[in-house]
Amino acid sequence: GAASMFKLGIHAAKPLAAAPGPADAEKPYTLPPLPYDNDALEPHLDKETVALHHGKHHAAYVAGLNGSLEKLAAARAAGDATLISALTRALAFHGSGHVLHAIYWTSMKPGGGGTPAERGLGKLIAREFGSFEGFRAQFAAVTNSVAGSGWGVLAYEPLGRRLVILGVEKHENVLFAGAVPLLVCDVWEHAYYLKYQNRRAEYVNNWWNVVNWTKVGELFVAAS
Repeated sequence: GAASMFKLGIHAAKPLAAAPGPADAEKPYTLPPLPYDNDALEPHLDKETVALHHGKHHAAYVAGLNGSLEKLAAARAAGDATLISALTRALAFHGSGHVLHAIYWTSMKPGGGGTPAERGLGKLIAREFGSFEGFRAQFAAVTNSVAGSGWGVLAYEPLGRRLVILGVEKHENVLFAGAVPLLVCDVWEHAYYLKYQNRRAEYVNNWWNVVNWTKVGELFVAAS
């Protein structure tokens, strides 16, 4: 929900005025700036890919999300229900794409890698997966086996108070109702193709070297 999005640091602009019409509604979502320079994740993620991925692909999700909201508002104002179903699917597609990309960028940092702190997240990882190595092996296996385009996701499931690893192939569909993404690896080809071509497993293996476990731990604390 909205509260979870704000916990994850995905901010909208200032709140909309009450019942805005389609013409005067502000755009509630903006592209968050990268928390590092385009070349900061070299040699694991190359400068050109990061720049295109953030400035073009992620930006397109933000534009699509705002556009879907505007079109839904226009349809409501016109009393036209014929496009509601398609626009709702577009809202879910672009909205999920924006949220996951926003988490993806903060999941990484220059000089990252290593392991999470032994307390908190690290302790729960060991409990759920037997060891950090067991977690990493399962996460890599799930992420590498995503068919076509998608994501590897580590999420916290609050009902069972446990961690789950998800392979997401259609991110507009429900991942796991209520589960909060903590760490995501983008395996849409635009995330790695310029450097790795079809060598997804090599990209995923190198991606561990830039994981920002400090930020992932902060998201875990907020979610739990």
